[in-house]
Amino acid sequence: MIWSFAKIALFVALVAGLTLTAGYFADQGGGIRIAVAHQEFTLGPVQSVVGILLALLALWLALKVIGFAVAILRFINGDETAISRYFDRSRERKGYEALTEGMMALAAGDGTAALSHAARAGKYLDRPALTNLLSAQAAEAAGDGRKATEAYKRLLGDERTRFAGVRGLLKQKLTEGDRDTALKLAEKAFLMRPSNPEVQDALFDLQAESGDWAGARKVLGAKLKHGHLPKDVHRRRDAILALQEARAVFEDDLPVEAREAAIAANKQSPDLIPAAVLAAHGYQAQGKTKYALRILKKAWEVLPHPDLAAAFAALEPTETPRERLKRFDLLFSANPDHEETRLLKAELNIAAEEFPAARRALGDLPERHPTTRALTIMAAIERGEGEEDAVVRGWLTRALSASRGPQWICDKCQHVNAVWSPTCDHCGSFDTLSWREQSQTPSGPSAADLLPLVVGGAAAAEPAAPADTPDEPTEPQTGAVYEAEFIEANGPRSSR
Repeated sequence: MIWSFAKIALFVALVAGLTLTAGYFADQGGGIRIAVAHQEFTLGPVQSVVGILLALLALWLALKVIGFAVAILRFINGDETAISRYFDRSRERKGYEALTEGMMALAAGDGTAALSHAARAGKYLDRPALTNLLSAQAAEAAGDGRKATEAYKRLLGDERTRFAGVRGLLKQKLTEGDRDTALKLAEKAFLMRPSNPEVQDALFDLQAESGDWAGARKVLGAKLKHGHLPKDVHRRRDAILALQEARAVFEDDLPVEAREAAIAANKQSPDLIPAAVLAAHGYQAQGKTKYALRILKKAWEVLPHPDLAAAFAALEPTETPRERLKRFDLLFSANPDHEETRLLKAELNIAAEEFPAARRALGDLPERHPTTRALTIMAAIERGEGEEDAVVRGWLTRALSASRGPQWICDKCQHVNAVWSPTCDHCGSFDTLSWREQSQTPSGPSAADLLPLVVGGAAAAEPAAPADTPDEPTEPQTGAVYEAEFIEANGPRSSR
């Protein structure tokens, strides 16, 4: 405290002396007269400035000598680090200056300059937590992955910076495409900081990609616990993960556990169609047909879907087409005006050879919303009522270029998925598939696929060359081809 006060007093005295000197120069006309031992010396302006600068230099040296002397006295009095601190102060100042310049360069996007300043700061400062972190981020900004990896690995040696090191290595492995190593790093980072949203998202995506549904459910619970996910979204996504667990159990031939998991998934999210179908199969295996009917009817009220109709039909696999048509009235009453209900009712009437009733059920859908399925059903009705092949072919020609109707489409990348899954086949996004109609009509099946099945072998022409279509996965079996198969099998339509 005394030494600080002395330095302030010296600074004030120096300023006062310079002020008085400037005033003296003004009075003497730019020169200085010095009288020593009855001798007088006159200094011009240049000599005066040089003399003042030398005096200031001498003062600075005197202050340094005094500071060093004070450090020696402290060392003699028992302060073992007094001398080392005296010399370290200058290094620290240079180190913090380099650290500051490196951070500014990093903020400006100049990774190369930031890397150079980081190396300089590491030379002067004994602060590895700061300098290694700056080096890693600067190396990433400069595109030097090797140096970034080395810096992040150095961070692992300090408990305070271990999480930053793991997180940095995780991001690098994700960029490199090393998913297996990234999964291990994400699990380690999640154990260290389970509340970190970035780690939660990375681990959840990697677990969903690898099929670790149980682990993904734990991460989803952590997201809800720490307020990073709304309750309704958590409920639906947890139901999706429970459904995937149930499917995995089915594949392992453990039907009891599968039924329980599927039923739990359906209770969490009754509008999740795959969960409703799997839960209905579970109740059917238990002999509880009444519960299966309730689940399917409730799901049909929310969103009629071909998979629900297929599961409903599977409850009584040996019934006749007329018996099936009568039993399906329970399902139709749940959502009578929906388009899927009308299409399904028309299909069942065709299977029962009630073609006028099928036409009434279809109504104006071929004109109001001409999808491939509606137009093909209309072609089957015309064929059943004995119309000429030219009329049937006219409906099928329209069906070739019509919309496919609702499909499982990713809301993020707009890719059409053949079947429902928790992640998109194209972009890997979780819970982005919705049952809706594609905005652009995709290429339909060729005439060679449609005509022999609907109007009979006599109408079949030579097989046409397949049209050039984009490289896509096989789409769900909808539209004209499936309607023909349905008509021949005398059963309701279902999607794979």
